[in-house]
Amino acid sequence: MQLLAIMLFTLSSLFSGNDGASIVFAGDAMQHQAQIDAARRADGTYDYSGCFDAVAPYVDAADYAVVNLETPLGGKPYTGYPCFSAPDSYLDALIDAGFDLMLTANNHTLDKRDKGLVRTLDRLDAAGVDHIGTYRNHEQRDSVIPLLRNICGFDIAFLNYTYGTNGITLRTPAIVDYIDRELIKSDIAKARERGAEIVIVCIHWGIEYDLLPSRAQKELADFLIDSGTDIVIGGHPHVVQPMEIRHKPDGRKALVVYSLGNFISNMKTRDTRGGAMVKVNLTRGDDGIAAVDTATYRLVFTVPATAGSNFRLVPAEKCDNSTWRAHCKAFEQSAQSLFDKHNIGVTRDTTLIPSKKMTPLEIFLLKTFGELKK
Repeated sequence: MQLLAIMLFTLSSLFSGNDGASIVFAGDAMQHQAQIDAARRADGTYDYSGCFDAVAPYVDAADYAVVNLETPLGGKPYTGYPCFSAPDSYLDALIDAGFDLMLTANNHTLDKRDKGLVRTLDRLDAAGVDHIGTYRNHEQRDSVIPLLRNICGFDIAFLNYTYGTNGITLRTPAIVDYIDRELIKSDIAKARERGAEIVIVCIHWGIEYDLLPSRAQKELADFLIDSGTDIVIGGHPHVVQPMEIRHKPDGRKALVVYSLGNFISNMKTRDTRGGAMVKVNLTRGDDGIAAVDTATYRLVFTVPATAGSNFRLVPAEKCDNSTWRAHCKAFEQSAQSLFDKHNIGVTRDTTLIPSKKMTPLEIFLLKTFGELKK
């Protein structure tokens, strides 16, 4: 194993200069009652096998992957909308799919009140997965934020905020990162002071079910970019909204994604049955400065459960279920039309997703040569 790692590192240095990194972002990972019921087994356990198999190779192949965990892990009784509490095994399934960072600042984070917030943090810590957005107290927040990670040689800061928590307020020292411009500006400045080359803000905002961003979203996006953010990733509307590459005064690119829509859910209208994943590729110029290079998106669709099976997330172009193929096509056409009309510099990725997770060597070949040799 050690010999293989050395060989991969050497080959990577020869062919790619080790000057790139990829980050995948996914939307709202919901957990409605029908999803919970489908995962329940006769012995009382909850098994999410198969939910993410069709997209896991894509997620896992990224150097780092981020998803919005839009449900507390609040313990029993497990409940769906309007006050969520998912089984712990749901988190395990997301981690098994390849996600490295869970976002917890969203409007459902206090569905099981402060106790549910803290239990969620306990489960995330026990699983050893990165997480931001909620904290046990100010001291913990100060020790975590900004979350800095070195990804393939790039020092990257992650931040996460929400517009609100459905009117539920905190009653303990626990912290939710709400959208506060002074706080955000301070956090971005701290990230830069601590060496962040790329700053990423994941934000829960917007108007549910609107396919275009609101004026407030646009103004806040402008503020974030002007304050030093390189990548803005939005969620909450439960439908996709446009994506755009911008150019900063220094010539570097910035990315704004207004909404990725649902990652997986049991929502039932045309535009809520699916969502988008975005892959951002980072590069380092001849001057040594890190920057956004390219961004592409993939469309995904949730196939509802049938007797004895779980809900399944599939690439929209590969929906093979005869019952749901027409629904998938309707979602895909709507999303594609929206992006074709409004996206700026962000195109669709239609490359093949392998049928299973790739080996380290296969991932290396994909990153180096842009495709797998089948």
